[in-house]
Amino acid sequence: MGEPVKSLRVGVIGAGKISGQYTKTLLGIPYLPVTSVADLSPERAAEVAAQHPGARAESVQQLLAADDVDLVLNLTIPAVHGEIALAALAAGKHVYNEKPLALTVNEGRSVLAAAAGGGLRVGCAPDTVLGTGIQTARALVDAGRIGAPVAATAFMTTPGHERWHPDPEFLYRPGGGPLFDMGPYYLTSLVHLLGPVVSVTGVSSRPTDSREIGSGPRAGTRFDVEVDTHVAGILVHASGAVSTLMISFDVWAARLPRIEVYGSRGSVSVPDPNQFEGQVEVFTAETGAWEAVEPSAGYRNGGRGIGIADLVQALSGEPHRASGEVALHVLDVMQTLLQAAQEGRSRPITTVVDRPAPINGLI
Repeated sequence: MGEPVKSLRVGVIGAGKISGQYTKTLLGIPYLPVTSVADLSPERAAEVAAQHPGARAESVQQLLAADDVDLVLNLTIPAVHGEIALAALAAGKHVYNEKPLALTVNEGRSVLAAAAGGGLRVGCAPDTVLGTGIQTARALVDAGRIGAPVAATAFMTTPGHERWHPDPEFLYRPGGGPLFDMGPYYLTSLVHLLGPVVSVTGVSSRPTDSREIGSGPRAGTRFDVEVDTHVAGILVHASGAVSTLMISFDVWAARLPRIEVYGSRGSVSVPDPNQFEGQVEVFTAETGAWEAVEPSAGYRNGGRGIGIADLVQALSGEPHRASGEVALHVLDVMQTLLQAAQEGRSRPITTVVDRPAPINGLI
């Protein structure tokens, strides 16, 4: 990756579990120095700040007012993603949100409008789609190796994150659930692979109203489930391709593929979209067999936060790939899918987004 047009000094709001993965990535990118860290827990903020040379732990208000913070990395809980993003934009900072972009499409639109009004950028996870797994699979699709794309499947199944997460309640409140927590990885990948979505049909269920924490000091504590935990849907892409989606916190074991794309002359097996790398395989009518494909595109050795580097690279005028616009479209798909499930009918997607530019070759 070449040197960008400029560097951005990063202020991190939220020092929870995911912050460690961002820390590992940002420490390896000299033009993205972390200067400030804020968290509801001053102790956690201090722990993360200590990992970044010269960074300080301070309050959210102090961070937003700081002259040496150009971009806010928003790692707060989903319920306040939009609120923190709007505050950062009002303070004149670029923003990179953890997923989802916001709790609702209307809130997400407000975030993008505020950025546009201030001449600022909004990025949003997941940036795993920029890794060699998804980008190599996309290169095969774009090159016509499987003919014209016809359909895709995407499956994410687990019995629930409360087995390993010591504080899982937020995952079962609005802004959480399997669709809002894990869906962005799969839906963003489908947008990169097949383009934007124009309509959805869905069903959802909530088999249990409470769950039990399985690890950590609060193991055995029960908590309420406030969202549906099994979601299935049909997505119609603008290209005409149709994707089948199942995202669940209610499946103990399955032998389903993560993502597969089906074309008129073959199929592509796509690796776990929650990871940056993974084995891509292709089956074509000509070969009649699955073949492993070597990585050919994407960020090598990617880690969470590489989307911020991609944003900086694009500051000269190009659109960045892990963008707020893509995240808003994915949020629209998720929100509309749940509405369609409640109403028992198909619903249109109101947001329009361009398919992000591919990464040509390995970076």
